Amino acid sequence: MPVITLPDGSHREYSNPLTIAEVAADIGAGLAKAAIAGKIDDKLLDTSYKIDNDVELAIITDKNEEGLEVIRHSTAHLLAQAVQQIYPKAQVTIGPVIDDGFYYDFAYEPGFSESDLSKIEQKMNELVKKDLPVERQVMARDEAVKFFRDMGEEYKAKIIEDIPEDQELSLYKQGDFIDLCRGPHVPSTGKLKAFKLMKLAGAYWRGDSNNEMLQRVYGTAWANKKDLKGYLHRLEEAEKRDHRKIGKQLNLFHSQEEAPGMVFWHDKGWTLYQQIEQYIRNKLRQHGYQEVRTPQVVDRSLWEKSGHWEKFHDMMFTTHSENRDYAVKPMNCPCHVQIYNHGLRSYRDLPLRMAEFGSCHRNEPSGTLHGLMRVRNFTQDDAHIFCTEEQIQDEVVNFNKLLFEVYKDFGFEDVLIKLSTRPEQRVGSDEVWDKAEAALEKALDNMSLEWELQPGEGAFYGPKIEFSLRDCIGRVWQCGTIQVDFSMPGRLGAEYVAEDGSRKTPVMLHRAIVGSMERFIGVLIEHYAGIFPLWLAPVQAVIMNITDRSLDFVNEAVKTLQNKGIRVIPDLRNEKIGFKIREHTLQKIPYMLVVGDREVENKTVAVRTRGGEDLGAMSLDELVTKLTDEIACHGRSRLEE
Repeated sequence: MPVITLPDGSHREYSNPLTIAEVAADIGAGLAKAAIAGKIDDKLLDTSYKIDNDVELAIITDKNEEGLEVIRHSTAHLLAQAVQQIYPKAQVTIGPVIDDGFYYDFAYEPGFSESDLSKIEQKMNELVKKDLPVERQVMARDEAVKFFRDMGEEYKAKIIEDIPEDQELSLYKQGDFIDLCRGPHVPSTGKLKAFKLMKLAGAYWRGDSNNEMLQRVYGTAWANKKDLKGYLHRLEEAEKRDHRKIGKQLNLFHSQEEAPGMVFWHDKGWTLYQQIEQYIRNKLRQHGYQEVRTPQVVDRSLWEKSGHWEKFHDMMFTTHSENRDYAVKPMNCPCHVQIYNHGLRSYRDLPLRMAEFGSCHRNEPSGTLHGLMRVRNFTQDDAHIFCTEEQIQDEVVNFNKLLFEVYKDFGFEDVLIKLSTRPEQRVGSDEVWDKAEAALEKALDNMSLEWELQPGEGAFYGPKIEFSLRDCIGRVWQCGTIQVDFSMPGRLGAEYVAEDGSRKTPVMLHRAIVGSMERFIGVLIEHYAGIFPLWLAPVQAVIMNITDRSLDFVNEAVKTLQNKGIRVIPDLRNEKIGFKIREHTLQKIPYMLVVGDREVENKTVAVRTRGGEDLGAMSLDELVTKLTDEIACHGRSRLEE
């Protein structure tokens, strides 16, 4: 008699084995209708799975994250079924779940066109309306190879041949379609309510460019039409906010084939970059950091000692000179240890906070490069804190406070936090790991921060906290991190004289707030859609003349504002004022200042915002006060400070 324990702690006892679907029906008709899978001992299973012993069971619906994964996996099968009904000669290969959706690769010699997607999607909707039962079958490996080969599915047969001979395989059947899959799947096709096919792409069989090219169909699937509509809206917004398009429109930066993965910063883009760097630099000074600078090219031996050569040398750019091998640094940490080691350190020197805007190079695959978001040359707002074990917790708290100050000033207040703990492959004793993990957890709890545990996701040398930002359209960007390292300081000979006169190895905290400066600027561009708050705007104001009679006053006003630290430019072109305003509005300049005869006479400027608001005439002193106050508040009102 199975006893089933539900998530709320209640128990249900049954006289005979029964399926997950039957348990859901016993709980209530509503749950039975909503059930798409079950979870027993952290394993997802079909609702048809029969329970014959005592278990802990959770009924999975489309409101669960796991339920959404089941829906997407099942929609991939629905896609494959629709394709084969329309194009019987198409062979199926693999169809996994990915972020926000799924894809399926097909071998079909004529190939699909974009116009075929609507036809396939229509067929998928027909199959949903039929509400076909999805049934699981079990088959021996050799039998499955023959089964698919007889169907003409050579790719499936090849996949199965790579599976061990003694392994039993699961197949899922819906109507006239059957596919190899671990599952689980929805009970019937009628559960698939909201999906859309997105695009076509090419993909090599098994990811090998020596193999034949397949056709990949991408799709997205959601629990309901509302969620699908929201996702498609976010995609539209993301397209409008693409930092590469805005970067070109605002003349911020560009990339070109002669330097793949490297950024050519233009004047306005570099101004933005420098504003961010100087802001962070000032924050670091306020929080007791030293700023250092280390070499770009370092002998291979240092990377071998630090452990980076063994793990990352394929991603390093290397060079050779005078019988010595060098690497262009992919990270700053080993070089910071060299500065730490330059002189005898005492416990009184700790914690020692060492920061660098370090330019790093990593040989990322060309196919992964993406504007500012994925580059080969990037600068980290990198810092390392050398401290004792007893100081870890306080340093983490101080860093967290600094990080949240910075994020708030950049306009991010929705921050997701994850604590990653010890992986299976690691260095250091369990006792040391216990201390490090406890310090990080306590630091988060002492600040009353909500966080999520990521068991086993820490670095091999220590646990870490990851900080991710949610932007204005709901996307999440992992930026900040603080990592506890018990390995590298010892490998590179770092030590300090303890209070009792003994020599000890310091703990090294690796930390970054924005991470890659390039990537963070890309995030900012997309978050603000290029409409930067005044303190970040590369050009904060433009002064425009109406006639040549006001040229002298415009030039005088430009100098006055520039001397007060305002980034202002003149526009003295012989163009109509309406044309100038429209052009600078498209350039998203925060303030447009117009000077005509009346303004010259009164020593004022007519102030207009990029949003079209007319603020009237202001003296230069009034304008400076307004702009400097707004800059100091980072775009927030005084009440928010």
